[in-house]
Amino acid sequence: MRLRDLFTTDVVKLDVEGEAKDDILKELVGLLGLDEKSEAILFKTLKRRENLGSTGIGKGIAIPHCRSLVVNRLRLAYGRKPSGVDFNAIDSAPVHNFFLIVAPPLEVSNQYLPVLGKIAQFAKDAEVPDQLLDLDKPEEFLALLDEKAT
Repeated sequence: MRLRDLFTTDVVKLDVEGEAKDDILKELVGLLGLDEKSEAILFKTLKRRENLGSTGIGKGIAIPHCRSLVVNRLRLAYGRKPSGVDFNAIDSAPVHNFFLIVAPPLEVSNQYLPVLGKIAQFAKDAEVPDQLLDLDKPEEFLALLDEKAT
């Protein structure tokens, strides 16, 4: 499974509005198109995960992730905040790029951890953080995944 195949333009937001970690998480959850109750449950689950340790992996990248019953298949979203947000990342730098991963508790395809690894690998490419900041439209994000991600 390629990362590109898991994203569509409707789950890519290049101008995230939130100014704090919680706002960003809520906005990312909103991209998944769930009902209000499911969004609230998913937000609380992500908050619990963040309280265990930040998903900010450095170089301006965060990968908030969890398993939840509110989804019946692996779901991903991408958000970008050009000005950056304090996300308590491991390098203490502001985070600009957010990759949300949500999977059901029992996932037949078992893609959750491999996808998490693929995103981390994609983000470690020295050129990727700058290329993400240069994107003008969601289609360019998908093209970058096509080019750089396996």
